[in-house]
Amino acid sequence: MAASLRNIIVVGGSYVGVATTQGLANILPSTHRVLLIEPHSHFHHLFAFPRFAIAPTYEHKAFIPYSGTFAAAPNPDRHHVVRARVSALHRDHVVLDREWQGAREIPYEYLVVATGTKLRAPGTMTDDDKPLSVKYLQDYQQRLKNAKSVAIVGGGAVGVQMATDLKEIYPDKDITLVHSRDQLMPVYHSKLSDIIKARCQELGVKLVLGSRVDIPEDEFQNASGGPITVSLQNGSTLQADVVIPATGQTPNTQFFSTLPASSEDSLINPANGFVRVKPTLQLQDARYPHLFAVGDVADSGAHK
Repeated sequence: MAASLRNIIVVGGSYVGVATTQGLANILPSTHRVLLIEPHSHFHHLFAFPRFAIAPTYEHKAFIPYSGTFAAAPNPDRHHVVRARVSALHRDHVVLDREWQGAREIPYEYLVVATGTKLRAPGTMTDDDKPLSVKYLQDYQQRLKNAKSVAIVGGGAVGVQMATDLKEIYPDKDITLVHSRDQLMPVYHSKLSDIIKARCQELGVKLVLGSRVDIPEDEFQNASGGPITVSLQNGSTLQADVVIPATGQTPNTQFFSTLPASSEDSLINPANGFVRVKPTLQLQDARYPHLFAVGDVADSGAHK
């Protein structure tokens, strides 16, 4: 039976990937099945990572089993979560980094890319297995608990949350939020920035605004245990026991390198690295009408 089924592949099992997978599994005819390809052992509740890197005892709740992914589908046994990473994408098949059911290549009829973006730790875990990720968050908590001063680089949602959470949980610590612009969370209305600034002043979070930080290659993961120097492009510096980089995101599109493009920039937007899509979320490249990109990895114009 499985050999005769035609595959609809979804690459990436985060929020949009799981929602896409479940939606497809509910409507597909009996001739097709959904294969969700995802390397993590558990669903990563990414929005909780910044808080769970600070607040202890909750970290295990950020990792949710994939076992119930197809529970509501009409024929749940027909579909599968394939625990693997896509290493190469081709027009009619994908190549995995490990074997699944005796093979590393899986053919498909349609494919949806939902691989999202990679954030700097602790916004993204460095390991695929739940126990290692839980341990990572626990170690991060201890590192912050031991620190007398913490600097957060980046005044977006993650940076603002971590700065205010840290000051609420550890009011005696010296917490500094550094941002390259005068407006915090700049994709939103300026009045939101005013509210955040007032809350930071109320809590005692120091704000250093208007100058970009030079982020070193090690991204401030200082193993020496001494104070870390943060250098700003305006020439000023500050020091902290722990520095948390909360800037930028990198689209997870590495496996696109094996997919031939019609032109140099027909698949990936060279300006930002995201996947070019039509309003239908099909790839913009006319050679691949059966390939789609959804969520943060898609260059759709939506906020990331």
